Amino acid sequence: QVQLVESGGGLVQAGGSLRLSCAASGIIFSIYSMGWYRQAPGKQRELVAEITSGGTTTYADSVTGRFTISRDNARNTVYLQMNSLKPEDTAVYYCKAGLAILTDYWGQGTQVTVSS
Repeated sequence: QVQLVESGGGLVQAGGSLRLSCAASGIIFSIYSMGWYRQAPGKQRELVAEITSGGTTTYADSVTGRFTISRDNARNTVYLQMNSLKPEDTAVYYCKAGLAILTDYWGQGTQVTVSS
């Protein structure tokens, strides 16, 4: 079965950095677009960054210049490097695998907390 397992979340001070990882299994990872989403308490889940199978990246305006998404197809893993973190980046971060009109797959989420 398909599994997406996020790791790397935690508590960090404002201005600090974290690197999230999402390891995928049960899919042909290289053909999937991979995305990172986040959901803060009381807010809707939002796209943070996405990387296509071809390596094209998209970022939310709020993280452009601070976050970098990358993928390693040999390791079936997508990463989110988060620098210059702000308290408003506090949320549960989710990994998503998507392919055209097929069902999306989601991870269980990892908590990121940025203290001021």
